[in-house]
Formats: sequence, C-alpha cells, structure tokens
Amino acid sequence: MVLIMTDDQGYGPVGRHGHPWIQTPHMDQLYDTSVRFSRMLVAPTCAPTRSALMTGRHPMRNGVTHTILERERMTLDAVTLPQALKKVGYTSGIFGKWHLGDEDEYQPNHRGFDETFIHGAGGIGQAYDCSCADAPGNKYFDPAIRHNGKFVKTEGFCTDLFFTAALGWIQEKKEADDPFFAYIVTNAPHGPFLAPDADKKRFLEMGFSESEAGFYGMIENIDDNVGRLMAKLEEWKLLDNTVVIFMSDNGMTGGGSGRLGKPIGKTADGEVLYPYNAKMKGLKGSSDEGGVRVPFFVRWDGHLTPNRDVDTVAAHIDVFPTIAALAGAELPAGQVEGRSLLPLAENENADWKDRYLFTHQGRWKTGEEPNDYQWKHFAVRNQKYRLVGENALFDMEADPSQKTNVIDQHPDVAQAMKTAYDAWWKETRPMMVNETAKMSPTKPFFEAYYSQEKGEGIPAWVPPKL
Repeated sequence: MVLIMTDDQGYGPVGRHGHPWIQTPHMDQLYDTSVRFSRMLVAPTCAPTRSALMTGRHPMRNGVTHTILERERMTLDAVTLPQALKKVGYTSGIFGKWHLGDEDEYQPNHRGFDETFIHGAGGIGQAYDCSCADAPGNKYFDPAIRHNGKFVKTEGFCTDLFFTAALGWIQEKKEADDPFFAYIVTNAPHGPFLAPDADKKRFLEMGFSESEAGFYGMIENIDDNVGRLMAKLEEWKLLDNTVVIFMSDNGMTGGGSGRLGKPIGKTADGEVLYPYNAKMKGLKGSSDEGGVRVPFFVRWDGHLTPNRDVDTVAAHIDVFPTIAALAGAELPAGQVEGRSLLPLAENENADWKDRYLFTHQGRWKTGEEPNDYQWKHFAVRNQKYRLVGENALFDMEADPSQKTNVIDQHPDVAQAMKTAYDAWWKETRPMMVNETAKMSPTKPFFEAYYSQEKGEGIPAWVPPKL
C-alpha cells in the first residue's frame, strides 16, 4: 500500500479538478485510473489531519489542537495505523513529514514505523520556542534528514529525495516479498515557496512572483515524482496488488497560491491567469469547505473499477479503517470512529448512513481554556448541509460555493447540528491532553543533530540504485 499526502496543496491545483493552467499530467492519469472521493474532508491545518490518519479518530481526541507549542504531539495512548498493520505482517515506512511530535517518544520509529526518512517540525527548517523544530539551519535543497534515528546529509530537492528514498525502500520490500505500507508525505508545497529552477521557470516567465512560482512549481515537481513512482510500480509489476492513495492534508494555502480573484500572471498570448480554488469558499485554516476539502484518489488495478466518482462525504478519520480493511487488520478497540470506505469504493451506491463530521480550527493561545472557544471557528457537516459557526447554514448540494445562508429556512437542521456538536465537544474536551503541557526548554532535533555532529559526524546519504 502507498499513501501519498501533499502539504497545503488542497483540492484546486489538480488539472482534472478544472484548474485552467496548472500542468499535472501524472495526477490526472492517477485520477483517470482511480476511484475518486470527490467530497473528502480533512482538518483545516496539517498536524490535526495527520493524527486523524494515524488513529482513525478526530484530531482533538488525539490531543492535537495546534501545529506547534507541544499541541501537535499525538497522544501516546493511541494505537497507530502502522502498529495495527504490523499485526498482520506489514512493514511500514515514512518518507517526509511526520509533524506529530519531535520528542523521542513521539517519533514515528516509536509509533510503529520500521523505516523513517523524515524532517522535523511542520516543515524543513522550521524552529519554534518549544520542542517543535527541524534540524538547525535546514533548507529545502540538500537538507539534513533523520534516517532511522541518525542524521544524513542529502543532495537535491526535498520532494525528489523523499520519493527516491521511498522507491528504494519499496524495491527492497518487493525483492523480499514483504507486504508494505509506504507513507510518502511531502512538505511541499508548504512555504517557504521554493522549487527547482526548472519547475519555476514557466511561471516566472508568465509574470508570477517568486513565491507564487515556487508554490505552483512545487506542485508540478510533485506531479513529476508521482509519475516516477507510478512508472516504477508498473515496471516492478506491483500495481495489481498495491493500492495507491493520493490526497492532501488541508485546503489550499493562501500564501503562495495568490489572492483569489486577483490576476497572478499572463500567458504569452495575453491570457490573464487567476488563482483557482474550484469555486469553493475558504482556504487553509478555514472551517468552510475550501479549507478542508482535498483530493482523494484510490487506485487498485484489477480490483476497483477505475474512473468513477463517489460523491458521498468522507473524512480523514476514514483512512485508517479503510487501509485496515484492505490489509485485513483489526481495529483497536474503542478508538476508531471513522468508517471503511471500501464498500463505497467498490460500489458508489452502497448503503451509507449519513453522519455529522466536526471541524474546529483550534489554535487558541497557550494557557487559554478551550471551552471558551467551543462556539468559535467551528463547523458541522453532513451529506447535504454545512453549519459554519452558530449563524450560517449552507445547502452544499444546491449551493456548493456557500453563497446563500439558509439558516432561517431550516432552523431545525441548524439546531440539530448544534446539539450534536455540543455533545461531541463535551466528550472531546477531556481528551485534549496537551493543553497544560509546559514548553520544552530544548529542541530534540537540535540536540540530536549537534550531538551526532560532534561525535560520529553527519555522513552523506547514499541514494538507492533504482
């Protein structure tokens, strides 16, 4: 199994999603050969979504209410997806972004992963006044990467490196005939918006700013790597028995993507180009649809009929039980609140009971009482409606762009959603285990890097021969 998740790409920047000028031929091919869950909803920001994937339950029930300040650490009481897969003979590898705790006990090698090739914090080079920090002075080009607990010095662009490392590991698993779960988690196209010159070139020529050219250049670079991965899986004859999933971790960032409705560049023919968000309201960080809707392509050759859409609302909490069902793994008792999407992937008309999905932006200040923020920055979603805050209800089937507030026409719907949300919050508040955490006086990645540098040194990473 291969799960690819990009960082801050969101739903819009994929050619097949109607984007008018981005070039993503390999994502488009994956789209064409997959079952697409066209209403996949995740969290408004990155660490929360990652914790939902790893546990099958809402991020706040994993203690993840922020992306920094010790509140990105996933509770140690959870059984992770790779731990569940290990019980049925799978070996698991992570390549890229973890972002669920940089202190040793929270690291992926202690959470079920057998192979780790990661950066620290929420992005390469990030460092905050807490434990959340990457290796000191790290850059997107030639970064120091923590490979199975030891730092190595790499050469090349980060996304290329993560895919290369994943491919080398997959090749080893293939040769050993070991069932595997490869979790390829790019930090791109998260800011800073830096891309290889070849990927930025055409955007700069069209008048994009450096940051905008970097953002879209990173996406097209990811696309190249998706193509490289799929070509190798085909060459190695793995596609018939390997599920490939592609998604993003939250809505499109408003940073490098440009301002919606404002020109971003111009083609050689004079056509004015604008940012594209699939006509959705909201971007990363928002509780609106555009803040949480992402691509979700599932390809399994010979098993799932390709080139189909499933419009049933699905969520990040469903990824764990879906992968577990595919692998024949048992779910940890009392933990997973999502549902396997396999019945819908096999038949888009399968019976599926409607449910409420809850979104909260979190991110209140350290030391503040979460209950004071219960009724702020939240949303409730079911198949038909999205409640955003206490006073706005949208019919997402009739009005997917959220232009018309219909709460006055359907007060009973809004009240039912608020009642369900209130009950959910009261159950969830005691599970926010990081709210009183003291800020770490040290940065674990800094300490480990400096200690290794002084001792055995930082060796060069030797890429696999593919």
